[in-house]
Amino acid sequence: MATRNLGLIMHGVTGRMGLNQHLIRSIVAIRQQGGVTLSNGDKVMPDPVLIGRNAEKIEALAREHGINRFGTNLDAALENRADTVFFDAGTTQMRPTLLAKALRAGKHVYCEKPIATNLAEAVQICQQAQASGLKHGAVQDKLFLPGLRKLDMLRRAGFFGRMLNVRIDFGYWVFEGDLQPIQRPSWNYRAEDGGGMILDMMCHWRYVLDNLFGEVQSITCLASTHIDKRWDEAGKPYDCTADDAAYATAQLKGHNGEPVVAQMTMSWATRVRRDDLVTFHVDGTHGSAVAGLQDCRAQSRVNTPRPVWNPDVKQTMNFFDQWQEVPDTQVYDNGFKLQWEAFIRHVVDDETAGAPYRWTLPEGAKGVQLVEAALQSSKERRWVDVPALAL
Repeated sequence: MATRNLGLIMHGVTGRMGLNQHLIRSIVAIRQQGGVTLSNGDKVMPDPVLIGRNAEKIEALAREHGINRFGTNLDAALENRADTVFFDAGTTQMRPTLLAKALRAGKHVYCEKPIATNLAEAVQICQQAQASGLKHGAVQDKLFLPGLRKLDMLRRAGFFGRMLNVRIDFGYWVFEGDLQPIQRPSWNYRAEDGGGMILDMMCHWRYVLDNLFGEVQSITCLASTHIDKRWDEAGKPYDCTADDAAYATAQLKGHNGEPVVAQMTMSWATRVRRDDLVTFHVDGTHGSAVAGLQDCRAQSRVNTPRPVWNPDVKQTMNFFDQWQEVPDTQVYDNGFKLQWEAFIRHVVDDETAGAPYRWTLPEGAKGVQLVEAALQSSKERRWVDVPALAL
């Protein structure tokens, strides 16, 4: 059994997602476990070089996590032929330019979502990646979460019967910054800096809907900016120019060709009273299920209770207690780490997965397509079709 190194340029890992999910919980964790195992038993050990703008910050981060290579010169890093993969978790606005530069340098590319702020740039970078013959991927982490994997198991087992609808309820209260410190970066609420709920979350909902419930056919959406003034990291007030909530309905073509309705409520101006920060409620003719990030609960046709509508008396049923938990049947690793392992195998060993790599840049472009359709719908107050994306 041999171990080989995989040179990896990591850009944008000083931000929240890049640091926590991609560096610490994925690449560092993979290194600590001894690498990624290939189909023949060999190991691949990621050998990252961390690239950032702040020299002191990037050096401290590298040393804290036992990484020997770091710097501020991305161009120099791209010139190193030993580093064959480029990863970006920086700003969405710069992503297409950085990916294009990495592809021209002959690097396989992997990136956070969205892959671009608009569909034209997303399509352009997809076409460049496909023409290059290099490997490419976009993060679709929700598909690897325990809750959604359990939900998908129910779907594949035929638990739902004919699927009718799915309701996605996402969000929590993001503090404005005057009374309590902010817990999300201020740029999230400025459209000119790439912020906005629709741009951030519709990319997630696109791959979740397409893969688990049915291909998106059309959408109607209402975007809102509920909080129009917030305070930034320095405590200075600023005007919010991006949507902080959106309310959407989509029509899907289910996996068996049947129509499925999807409703999506997403808000950074809501207070949580549900099982998790995001829940996915699926109704079907034979059963229903509700999944969060980790857990999933189901109610079958034969176990469905008979509630009585009587507004004059206090409700005696505890509806939460009427659902059966879908048990953990395996150990669920970090979703970001699992997709990193899949991409690393895709880069060095195509035969390992036994099937084509699914989470490519064109799949990421579909998310940007839904973003634009949702924004158009909100602006024009109408349904917008979502045609097949030709790449």
